Amino acid sequence: MEQRIEIKRAYDPAADSDGFRVYIDRLWPRGLSHATFHYDLWDKEIAPSTELREWFHADPENRWDEFAERYKKELNDNPAFASLKTQLADKPVVTLLFSSHDREHNNAVVLKQVLG
Repeated sequence: MEQRIEIKRAYDPAADSDGFRVYIDRLWPRGLSHATFHYDLWDKEIAPSTELREWFHADPENRWDEFAERYKKELNDNPAFASLKTQLADKPVVTLLFSSHDREHNNAVVLKQVLG
């Protein structure tokens, strides 16, 4: 089975085509209510470490490439990553949800690469 992995901001409206929706940030998305934010799984443990996230946000324009490499290493060392892969294995469509304003430089972009 070919799996399709999409990424989407948590603030974007949910769609039937999203398939299995996984919120992958450690912190709850600011301004969204638990009643209206739709996700199937919130996997806090798959998010970048607090240290890595804070380091990246201090200078995102110059730290993207190193952030991506460091986050990939964290994923490979993280038992939660293997668990997530198992949970997603039978899902034909998975949408990774993130809360960053930057749609091109965020943990979902890196996670999609590693899962893909």
